[in-house]
Amino acid sequence: MRTATAKIGAAFMLAAASVGVSHATAGAQSEDGQLVRYTLTSATAADFQLNYLTAQPPSKEAYNADAYAYLKKEQVVLQPGVPWVFETRMEDPQWAILTASTGVHAMQASPNPHCEIAIDGQVAVQQDGTYTVQCQLSQW
Repeated sequence: MRTATAKIGAAFMLAAASVGVSHATAGAQSEDGQLVRYTLTSATAADFQLNYLTAQPPSKEAYNADAYAYLKKEQVVLQPGVPWVFETRMEDPQWAILTASTGVHAMQASPNPHCEIAIDGQVAVQQDGTYTVQCQLSQW
């Protein structure tokens, strides 16, 4: 009985780990502020250049002085039905912004990206695009 329980536990842990990896999720660990979740999906496989705020700046002046202290720029490859998700916490989630763009590829269908920003589990904004998409809240 103990061996069967150990095998089931190990299988469960392996399955849970594979789900976490397959959804390309990243996140912040702080518990201060409201939970901001960025989500990007694509209708077709495509590579995207992303820009998104990972930390709230104290002011627009601070952001303008050193944007990359608060903003992350990265390249991701999305598969249909597999979202990219990033979570962080902000005292004022109105700073949240996510932009995604992909190049035009001849003879390929438009990826039709869709972005969302959710605050504490409630979708605050969502947008659709053909090749590019931008979700932002009121500070921008």
